[in-house]
Amino acid sequence: METRRLGRLGHQSSVLIYGAAALAEVTQEVADQSIQEALDAGINHFDTAASYGEAELRLGPWMPRIRDQIFLATKTGEREREAAWVSINNSLERLQTDRLDLIQLHAVGDLDELDKATGSGGALEAAIRARDEGMVSAIGITGHGHDAPATHREALKRFPFETVLTPLNYALGRDDDYRAAWDELAAETQRVDAGLMIIKTISRRNWTEEDHRYTTWYEPFDEQEKVSAALAWVLKHPQVTGIATAGEVSLLRLLVEAERDRGNWTDARIAEVLDGVVAYASPFVAMPI
Repeated sequence: METRRLGRLGHQSSVLIYGAAALAEVTQEVADQSIQEALDAGINHFDTAASYGEAELRLGPWMPRIRDQIFLATKTGEREREAAWVSINNSLERLQTDRLDLIQLHAVGDLDELDKATGSGGALEAAIRARDEGMVSAIGITGHGHDAPATHREALKRFPFETVLTPLNYALGRDDDYRAAWDELAAETQRVDAGLMIIKTISRRNWTEEDHRYTTWYEPFDEQEKVSAALAWVLKHPQVTGIATAGEVSLLRLLVEAERDRGNWTDARIAEVLDGVVAYASPFVAMPI
């Protein structure tokens, strides 16, 4: 699997980042199978969060064996310093490790959330303390929503975050305003040499029925051709260091195959497939989270 440099951190991260939201509600047996599948495919960057159900607990038993082989990231969705400090320490315990490569401020998708997290007494102060005490190596920021790229660009002006995790897919790229904001963020990450990671690559739209087929909060593509086209389009952006895999264990194989095959995808072929998708839209029209 291709690796790309994760900004000034210098880590050569696999272009597929294991999205451990997929482990939120599965058994340890299912988690073990999925984690092994990821490792066998060459994935060396694992991303989880305190709020991802049992995900940290499912990853924890693997750390004595693989901790030195992977880049390990988690997130705190707390906004106040003390609560975030507790969250970070709990994550370390649940993950059965004494150090993280990256702690991220989670779900910072608008300026109001950014003000809370980065203001006096905010979660950023806890992340800085954790870094200064050797518990984490770097600090990043993540977020959903149409305002995420502009918010993350502003975040980089307030603090030298080492990484950004922000949304991009073919449907969002067709929105001129969103694309302009994303391009500005991408340029800023290049200027400050921050790693730029992507979420929602294979999102198709919000769920339209109550009987959801997958554990993702959005409806994902689940046909190989569409998954391959969507992944190839995002990874054609050289600013992107990697994409987080979808929060559903059964979709991992499609993404792994898409990464292997993406050299066969021209711009014209991508457009032919994705322009023909019916009801292809932003997942942020009515987010359930």
